[in-house]
Formats: sequence, C-alpha cells, structure tokens
Amino acid sequence: MQKKNAKPYWLMPGITTGLVEEYLYSMLPPRDEVLEEIEAEATKRKIPIVGPAVGRILHQLALMIGAKTVFEMGSAVGYSTIWWARAVGDGGRVFYTDGDRKNAEEARRYFDRAGVSSRITIKTGDALELLSEQTQEFDVIFNDVDKDDYPRVFRLAVPRLRKGGLFITDNVLWSGRVAQKKSDKTTKAILEFNRLLYSSTELFTTILPIRDGVAVAIKK
Repeated sequence: MQKKNAKPYWLMPGITTGLVEEYLYSMLPPRDEVLEEIEAEATKRKIPIVGPAVGRILHQLALMIGAKTVFEMGSAVGYSTIWWARAVGDGGRVFYTDGDRKNAEEARRYFDRAGVSSRITIKTGDALELLSEQTQEFDVIFNDVDKDDYPRVFRLAVPRLRKGGLFITDNVLWSGRVAQKKSDKTTKAILEFNRLLYSSTELFTTILPIRDGVAVAIKK
C-alpha cells in the first residue's frame, strides 16, 4: 500500500532548490482522474513518467508550434502521450513507442479512458528502430529512451524533424551528475548528447532546469 503523503516517484529533486521545487508543483492545477491515477501508480510501482510540471511544458510547446504530428520515443504507460495527444487535437497523430507490450496494453486502457485513442498510434519494439522506419517529417520528436542511446537518437531524430519542429529530450541534467567531475558510461552519453545539441548548426537549443532537465531544440 502506498504511504499517505508519499513523495511522488516522478519528482526528481536536486536541479532546483527544494523550496522552489515545492512552490512550482504547488502552483499546478489539479489533473483529471486519468492523469492523477497514472501519477499515483507511478509512485507506487516506480514507473518512469515526466510528471505534471514537465507534462504541461510538453503540452504548451506543442500548442505553441501548432504541432499535429508527434513521435514519442519511450512512452512507458502513456502519461506524456496523453499530454501530447490533447495538444495535437482532432486530426493530430501521436506515435507511442515502448519495448514492453504490457506497458502498451496498460497505456491503451488509459488512452481509452482519456478519450484520446483515435489520435494515438501504438507501436511496440525498439524506439530507435521504429523511428528509423519513418519516412515522414514530424512536428515534434520527444526523446525519453535509455540514456546510453541518446547520441544515436540525435543522429536519427534530426533528419526526421521538419524545419521549425521541436526535438525535446528528458533527463538531460541527470540528477546533476552532468556537472560532476567523474562520469559513468550513462552520464558520458548524456554529456555527448548535450554537446551534439548545442554544437549543431541545424538546431537552436535551450536546456530547461526543471525536474531532471528538459532540452528543447528547434530545427532552423
């Protein structure tokens, strides 16, 4: 049983100060029943989700560019997928990807309850392979796969993004480990990825220091 007032698993403190973090989350309006249920399940079962503050950022960014096509790399139980699907509106299309069929089936049930199933294409398998099969350009590509694969994702994603489209990536500050002198393999992959983002002549990039760090890159 989840402890009363248990700290949400999707909160990842350490980037902003604790008091500021608490303030940011205290300001958020309540979510609907489906999103709040996923948040509770994520805390209870330690499911990786972006949480409501980042979910709002994703939704807002999609609205800002009028996004209609989103390719999501690493969707878990579909929490962020719902934020995307609501942003693209009727006629929009979000590609959900995850390697675990159980995750996909759980996500499908949430999509049905949230009323967004008609906007989502569910694909199971390796997200990098699934993206490599795509021939269309996307308005948004969201990267939240295994961190060791981030440099490979960069090389796959940028050519499949339209001009003016957004390449958005979660966990780019990696609980602050990117700023430490000693780096493990995963941290080195994130450091390389961040370097690729900022050195690219095709992208203009900003890292938002919220939760675990969100990189937002627009294709020129």
